[in-house]
Amino acid sequence: MKKIILRTVIVLLMGSLAFLLNGNLLVSQDLPKADLPVLTTSAGQSPDVTTLNIVCEEAGIMYDYCDVPDVQMISAGVGLGGAESEQGFHVEMHTDLEQYPQGTGYQTIMFAIGASLKGMGASGLTVDDEVNRLKEIIKYCKENNISIIGIHVGGISKRGAPGSDNERMISAVAPYADLLIVTKDSNKDGRFTDISADNQIPLREIDYALSLVPLLKEIFN
Repeated sequence: MKKIILRTVIVLLMGSLAFLLNGNLLVSQDLPKADLPVLTTSAGQSPDVTTLNIVCEEAGIMYDYCDVPDVQMISAGVGLGGAESEQGFHVEMHTDLEQYPQGTGYQTIMFAIGASLKGMGASGLTVDDEVNRLKEIIKYCKENNISIIGIHVGGISKRGAPGSDNERMISAVAPYADLLIVTKDSNKDGRFTDISADNQIPLREIDYALSLVPLLKEIFN
């Protein structure tokens, strides 16, 4: 019930911002492309992944979702090996099975970056557990040519001092991404700009989470 209420609130907030947007995104012709099928997940178990999933639906991008997938599940491809939601574990399957049958290998993983101690606790994870899980997934992605998109739309509320939970999630994912998409409010200190420059990762800044809709449409063509 809490997930449904949260989802409804986010949809309403995003809708209320729509009239403020004129499609003015920092998009260039060299914007990296990504392929389907795609898996969305959280890096830190914050509710920001719900926003990401809603944006995917608004953009017409069919996806699978799991809050805490492991390498074995990801390697099973579309359908995550038949994984089902249970306490402390949530999955959603929206991939077009006619185009990408179960077992088709994921081509892209999108991480919504942002730490929540409550969210990690509900999944039975410590901060160290989550960081280690992310490292294993990223290693698997690199070894299997799966694109990584790191997304940070939580703004100041999902940032912190060096070494904090939120910053550790950024460190675990952002330097290894093939593309970073962040709100301007998330990048006020320029950390994502530095990560982008140091690792030669394309970076796109957006004004609001809703700005992800046309951006993802272009990325996934």
